[in-house]
Amino acid sequence: MKKTFKIEVDCANCARKVEEAVSKIDGVVSVSVNFIAEKITIEADDGKFEEILKKAKKSAKKVEPDCVISDL
Repeated sequence: MKKTFKIEVDCANCARKVEEAVSKIDGVVSVSVNFIAEKITIEADDGKFEEILKKAKKSAKKVEPDCVISDL
């Protein structure tokens, strides 16, 4: 399953750090953060997607405390 969400990050470097952190989560196939469009696309296992999304939000907050991931 591939889904896109709104992401609020302060800079392109922050977006890169979030992308790297989320990509390390088990079950994530791919992740892409577009800083300019303020979007994050996560591709992950269908059955675990909600759990992976929660972990992605937590990982993003850990590397960038001001980061917010929400539905479009």
